[in-house]
Amino acid sequence: MRKNLFESKLKTFGLLSINQDQTDPINGPDYKQYIKILFLPAGYQLRVDFAVYETQRPAFFFISPNQYLEIEKAGPEDGYFIFYNRDFYCIQIHDQEVACDGLLFNNIRNMPKVEAPEEEIAFFKGLFTEMLQEFKLNDSSLEEMVRTYLKQLLIRATRCWKRQHLDSAVTEQQSDLEFFRKFTRLVEEHYKTKHTVADYADLLCMSPKTITHKFNRLRLPQPNEVIKDRIILEAKRLLVHTSRTAKEIAYNLGYQDPAYFSRLFLTKTGESPSNFRASFLAENSLENARGNG
Repeated sequence: MRKNLFESKLKTFGLLSINQDQTDPINGPDYKQYIKILFLPAGYQLRVDFAVYETQRPAFFFISPNQYLEIEKAGPEDGYFIFYNRDFYCIQIHDQEVACDGLLFNNIRNMPKVEAPEEEIAFFKGLFTEMLQEFKLNDSSLEEMVRTYLKQLLIRATRCWKRQHLDSAVTEQQSDLEFFRKFTRLVEEHYKTKHTVADYADLLCMSPKTITHKFNRLRLPQPNEVIKDRIILEAKRLLVHTSRTAKEIAYNLGYQDPAYFSRLFLTKTGESPSNFRASFLAENSLENARGNG
């Protein structure tokens, strides 16, 4: 696998091509720690956390380090895989530049996919071509040039995400959109310790009722459900990707009463934590057996 890699002190940025022969390294542990961006043509199938996506047309996927990623099937055409760390470019620190945190990454509905509009495909492919050219030149300005292309990609993809995932009226009201992003970022930061709408109302200096009204206007699920969904998503990740017990997971997520947490999990998923783990692992084993058969 050809790897275009920049490393300097604590900063890392890499760009790989993806094809049918090159999915195993990406699925392995080497890239788990990085922020990841995939640009995949039609014909790919991948799993992000507990959802499976198939690309009918070129699409981006924006994956945080805490998300599970597996490319299950590669299409006939090569794709691109970017990986980098927060020291290279932190979207939280540079939020005013790209305004993608809470949309491309860490968004309320856990939607990592953005389809590339037909009129944008040439632009995005041009960005990858320019990045590859920079690696060939290996000039002293490589780091800054690649970071500039990364920012362009994030800005254009954010615009596409808004058009595809938000009501058009929302995208026109900047204050509503900023509330959407701010609430998302707060939940991502505090979901292990703050479990109620009132907790986030305190952080936002507004009443819980005001938050609920804003969610209704944005046509989003109720804020309490959003908070609980984020907690349950993390519980699912820990159940299937670690050996922690349900009790340990409950404590990790800020619940001092494991029985209460188990009831919450059952209400949200229809299964107890132990049944969820067992059924997921059994299904995964069956799929692997089919793949090897």
